[in-house]
Amino acid sequence: MSAAPGRTPAPVDVLTFGETMLAAQLPGPLTVGAQARTTLAGAESNVAVGLARLGHHAAWAGLVGDDEPGRLVLRTLRGEGVDISRAAIHPTAPTGAMLREQRVADLARVHYWRRDSAASLLTATDIAPALHDGARVLHLTGITCALGPGPQEAVREAAAHAHGRGWTVVLDVNHRKRLWTAGEAGEALRPLLPHLTVLIASDDELPVVSDAFTGSPDDEQRAVGALLEAGVREVVVKRGGAGAAFRDRQGVRHSVSALRVPVRDTVGAGDAFCAGYLSGLLDGLPPEERLERANTLGAFAVASEGDWEGLPRRDELGLLSAAPGSTIR
Repeated sequence: MSAAPGRTPAPVDVLTFGETMLAAQLPGPLTVGAQARTTLAGAESNVAVGLARLGHHAAWAGLVGDDEPGRLVLRTLRGEGVDISRAAIHPTAPTGAMLREQRVADLARVHYWRRDSAASLLTATDIAPALHDGARVLHLTGITCALGPGPQEAVREAAAHAHGRGWTVVLDVNHRKRLWTAGEAGEALRPLLPHLTVLIASDDELPVVSDAFTGSPDDEQRAVGALLEAGVREVVVKRGGAGAAFRDRQGVRHSVSALRVPVRDTVGAGDAFCAGYLSGLLDGLPPEERLERANTLGAFAVASEGDWEGLPRRDELGLLSAAPGSTIR
């Protein structure tokens, strides 16, 4: 693999890696010839952009093809201030792609072209240089594990490496049913639990990583307790419009309500939430304030078009407290 152009390698605040794809977004069905807006999409790079906009040194160490979509990915991330000095270019495999069409009303439909993509061929060797450079936080997602055996092994080795060196290791479960079943995801992700500092999951993703579900109203707390017993230090549960919750091994618990904003596009909200939570960790905020920042970034995401385009910079974090329809002068 050849190294992608970028800044000189340096220890970073957050290291992440995974698949970033060319994304075509259509305001209507593809079959009627709706015009597309081209951008990029990827859970890990969404988080990296969110962190970079808040002034953190975030690095993305993914793998792209030696093609125009790959060049778009690298140029866009570099332009957003993400460190791509340890990203790499595969000489023959293509960059993955996705198409999202607004089918009817607020129902969107997504199509993927990721089989045999460069990212699906990622190996532990590809990310070794980035791990060697060091980081305060390693951010992982279940999506990368679902791409194939190479990416799954890369995630496992990265988690063990980071945990062994005292980094903060964060996993966003980010279960994608079109990539694998809940059973397959659980089998792959549960071995990571002893290495994790933070596990982030939506309330409906908890069964993927915890067997402690019985169908009772106490399922969430039982599942969180089982995850903490398995070695995770803190669990963050995303509840969408109902807010979010935190619990750690010391018994500290917090919950916060979601911000009320006009919903324009929910895709990318979970990644924005993760970026906000990691930003709060890096800034040394207490758990409740981390959740509030996470909810703030999630609200920016759902109130904006695109996966990452509407995410705030640090001086914009307070914008959502303005009255609806305000003009900031």
